[in-house]
Amino acid sequence: MKKIFSLFLAAVLILVTVGCASAAKVEKVKFDKKLLKKIEFIDVGTKDTPLFVLREKPEDVTIFGKAAANQGQMVNFIKKRSPAPKINCTVEELVSYYYEEAEREGIRPDIAICQAIKETGTWNYGGDVVPEQNNYCGLGTTGGGVKGAYFDTPQIGARAHIQHLLAYTSKRHPKTAVVDPRYELIEKFRPQIFGKITTWTGLNGNWAVPGNQYGQDIINLWQQAQLPDASAASLEYANLQLEQNQDYFAYIYRGLVYFAQKNYWYAQADFEAALELNPNLSDVVFNLAITQEKLNRPKDALATYNKFLEMNPNSELGYYNRGNLYLQQKKYKEAIKDFRRTLEIEDRFVDAHNQIALAYFKQKKYQDALTEIRRAAEVNTTNKIVNANKAALESCVKVKK
Repeated sequence: MKKIFSLFLAAVLILVTVGCASAAKVEKVKFDKKLLKKIEFIDVGTKDTPLFVLREKPEDVTIFGKAAANQGQMVNFIKKRSPAPKINCTVEELVSYYYEEAEREGIRPDIAICQAIKETGTWNYGGDVVPEQNNYCGLGTTGGGVKGAYFDTPQIGARAHIQHLLAYTSKRHPKTAVVDPRYELIEKFRPQIFGKITTWTGLNGNWAVPGNQYGQDIINLWQQAQLPDASAASLEYANLQLEQNQDYFAYIYRGLVYFAQKNYWYAQADFEAALELNPNLSDVVFNLAITQEKLNRPKDALATYNKFLEMNPNSELGYYNRGNLYLQQKKYKEAIKDFRRTLEIEDRFVDAHNQIALAYFKQKKYQDALTEIRRAAEVNTTNKIVNANKAALESCVKVKK
């Protein structure tokens, strides 16, 4: 009997301890309801940049090769994503350094830049690395405040990045003196990968751990960088391609031009034509979904997102956009579930945190909204929208007397 009582007492103590610990994690605050009515929580919205469909599968895209996007496209892509990137030179200079260093070693410069975009948050940082390091791919960072390698100039930083890629994909030594501090470590202590990773998706679990979608995310960025613009020249080129060969790729390209021109009915027609020719083009399904949203057809868009996620069950973009669709329809439970799934796939997807906080805010669950937006600010300390929403909510907290 004593033994049973002792076990019962121990269980109670554990529950009390866990309960206290849980309570300590969240600081309960009181809000000024009048002030809450005055603030506008900023909605970051849907990711409505269409995907550029590749003729090759993402898993077949090699690290070695020539650029598909030119320097001008990459400059525009960076500036579109980050109008004021934190780099120690101009965007044009940084892009030229990457093309010079990568082409010297035979590596695709446009995709290497996309890897740097992913690693640095388009040079907004927010993690352990700081802009002064000129470290564009996290060399030497291990988390927990470890900042990693420093490089004297942006060009040396770009060179180190390219040399590190070379260590993964070739046993041939760089054509310039080694500046990558991790190069010899890979050569000596990681023979299982030294010179053996030939594709960008091959970096999954090797460059990034666990990095299940690491290479795919880089390829997605590369696809976006190649998107055609809204110019008359792009449309003329697209029509010429269709005259010469009415294949699915020609319809996709013209659909992207129409999307850029905001001719969404025409874009929808071309994306549907492409899918009739090849129904397995999941990226086109995504493009069709965002086009349907532009046409204010939420039911069709939801069905299309469902189809896209059946084809791509690990797409953070798919879950994020569907979550926004649910959010617009005031289906908050479903929205939060999709945003949480987004974060399971990509834990640094700060906009998903913001949208969860927005969903709580709309339900008047202000404590949960504050907790979530503070998490977002921890993930990215420089995100202006997140910081604005955090400041707005915190301004409504009653000060203890």
